[in-house]
Amino acid sequence: MQGLVERYMKSTRGFQADPAVESQPLDPKGEISKLKQEIEILQKGFSLTYSYMFGGGTGTMTLDELQVLEKNLEIWIYHIRSAKMDLMFQEIQLLRNKEGILNAANKHLQDKIEENTTTFDFVPFMTDSPYPLTIQNDLFQF
Repeated sequence: MQGLVERYMKSTRGFQADPAVESQPLDPKGEISKLKQEIEILQKGFSLTYSYMFGGGTGTMTLDELQVLEKNLEIWIYHIRSAKMDLMFQEIQLLRNKEGILNAANKHLQDKIEENTTTFDFVPFMTDSPYPLTIQNDLFQF
């Protein structure tokens, strides 16, 4: 649990833990108060950001609160962008699959068209025949 909290603190605030502090576990009350303080900062930052975006916020934040809010907003933006990129990648893959299916169907239909045109294209073959279509006999003299 302590390692998880330290990793979180390093990633959100650039927290550099001393080796002496790492070996000493924090007391549960101190941990609880730190987490409560962070929750309050996030709630305050969210409410101020929301009211600022819609034109009504006049509240003030300390520099530390603003830095925490900025870091969290950067993390949220990163997650949103990565989710968006994942969705776009999936959409591109679906479109490539559809393209392959349509190309295969197009090839199949072109082959069928060629097959049908070669089957019914017997007129030039018959006109080039060296044999006449009429049979000459004694009854019909030309």
